[in-house]
Amino acid sequence: MPTTQVTFLEQLSLANSKSGHPPAEGEATASSSLHQELSANDRGAVYTRPEVVAFMLDLAGYLKESDLTLKRVLEPAAGDGAFAVQIVDRVVRSFLAHGGTSHDAAARLQHCLVAVEVFEESAAILRARLATTAEGAGLGGHISEQLAAKWVIVGDSLLTDFVGSFDLVIGNPPYVRQESIPAGLLTRYRQRYATLFNRADLYVLFFELGLSLLRPGGKLAFLCSDRWMKCAYGKPLRALVAEHFSLDAFVDMVDTQAFTSEVVAYPAITVISRNPPTSQKTLAAFRPTIDTVQLQQLASGFAAGNPSTKLGIRLLESVVTGSAPWLLDGDGTLPLVRSLEKRFPLLEACGCRVGIGVATGCDRVFIDDFERLAVEPERKLRLVMADCIRSGQLVWGGKGLVNPFEPDGSLAEPRQYPLFAAFLKHNETALKKRNVAQRSGDGWYRTIDRIWDHLTATPKLLIPDIKGEPNVVIDSGEFYPHHNLYWVTSQEWGLQELQAILRSSIAKLFVASYCVKMANGFLRFQAQYIRRIRLPQWNSVSASQRVALREAVQRLDQTAIDEITNTVYGLDQDAIATLQRFRDSFNQ
Repeated sequence: MPTTQVTFLEQLSLANSKSGHPPAEGEATASSSLHQELSANDRGAVYTRPEVVAFMLDLAGYLKESDLTLKRVLEPAAGDGAFAVQIVDRVVRSFLAHGGTSHDAAARLQHCLVAVEVFEESAAILRARLATTAEGAGLGGHISEQLAAKWVIVGDSLLTDFVGSFDLVIGNPPYVRQESIPAGLLTRYRQRYATLFNRADLYVLFFELGLSLLRPGGKLAFLCSDRWMKCAYGKPLRALVAEHFSLDAFVDMVDTQAFTSEVVAYPAITVISRNPPTSQKTLAAFRPTIDTVQLQQLASGFAAGNPSTKLGIRLLESVVTGSAPWLLDGDGTLPLVRSLEKRFPLLEACGCRVGIGVATGCDRVFIDDFERLAVEPERKLRLVMADCIRSGQLVWGGKGLVNPFEPDGSLAEPRQYPLFAAFLKHNETALKKRNVAQRSGDGWYRTIDRIWDHLTATPKLLIPDIKGEPNVVIDSGEFYPHHNLYWVTSQEWGLQELQAILRSSIAKLFVASYCVKMANGFLRFQAQYIRRIRLPQWNSVSASQRVALREAVQRLDQTAIDEITNTVYGLDQDAIATLQRFRDSFNQ
């Protein structure tokens, strides 16, 4: 796959050289046809509240007091026109206030907005809305209809060759998972966008498109999920922004009524400008009240360019750190995280190893009650699942896992195991339907993940994926973990002492800082975040501290665990106070 930089520069050159912005003949029809395959729920159509639209336009500096006819705006996913309607109202009023007349309206206004909608029926409704808006702002009815016809085009923005560049790209791009995108459409996207990486959602491509179309000094203002700032799939987009742009503003909209309907994703407003990324300073606000007056005051505060305790505007430094996850601190913990990162090595640099349990691709076949699995003893393992450790202790639920792998990692030969062979023959149809089977030829009976037999006998810590608190338990070497569990082994640290550290507020702070937010305050204790935890070297932990860690975790006494962990890390009173505020924020 081409690098992000090359793709960006190529696309920028293309965007500035094409002779027209509508899709090529037949492109709109073909694209719309592919989009029609998406169900209504899969199209990512979530509409933005008018107060939030106005706030974003203010935040981006699109103010009717200035001559907006000098600015060119793109709304790449127009939908019901939440943004386009307010843009038209502002630009028409600005035009008239600056001496514009009906005689020059068409010439001066037709290039001010490009609103793209993929569905023709929605585009027709949008044209009517924009014509009504322009007329209401002071233009004649006939010229309003002419302009609306110019402003709205039908097509897929991600496959459209736009003419020229834009001063502002703004909107609420659709939130659509890759598995919901028709294969033909996904193939086209892959050919054009380097940010379609890993399991990136569709909105990531709108970022790449919008950024590529900005002229020097131009701004992109999007309201959408902030997951790309931390998730693995956001790495190319983060690198792109870090190299070519400046992250000017970030407004966390979690738990706010930013949309006209409830959404699962955690939204944020992000303002990125095409300015040299020389300054590593970003203004940020968190969970503002959705009120017109308060949002206007907040936008004015951002425009002033300074932090404000009264308005809740923070100045964050060094947020954009290349392709690494970006930490946007809303609770004052970032300095503590950065301090710990400077003082201590990563967990895996201290003799530890982190991994995930097995994904089979067909649990109903590979997993059953251990005693009921009709295969040879060598071909089954006792399986531990997330349900086994809900109480904070490991209580085996009696499940077993059919293991198609030999201890050396090679696939077991069915002819050598008659019961295993009969098991495979009985379940052959179900197993061969899996993607992994279709890619594996004669190895169609393998699990998605290779099973390493020695892991069963290895003492390890087990951590469930989604949890409010780090629920870490010890497996002394009896079970193989399921894929909803992460495991940690150590060649240096004692497991009980390490268990205490990983159950501490310090460990939770690292995971919370790097992971994506989940509903109800739950965190994702995934391997990529667990690996971010910093750990003292084992030989720096005194004998008395080791005893205290073991005693605290044996009692599952969270207060005692935190107190001794704070001592092990050498935290001062200010750091301890910050950590306590962090804990309190999760307990609210």
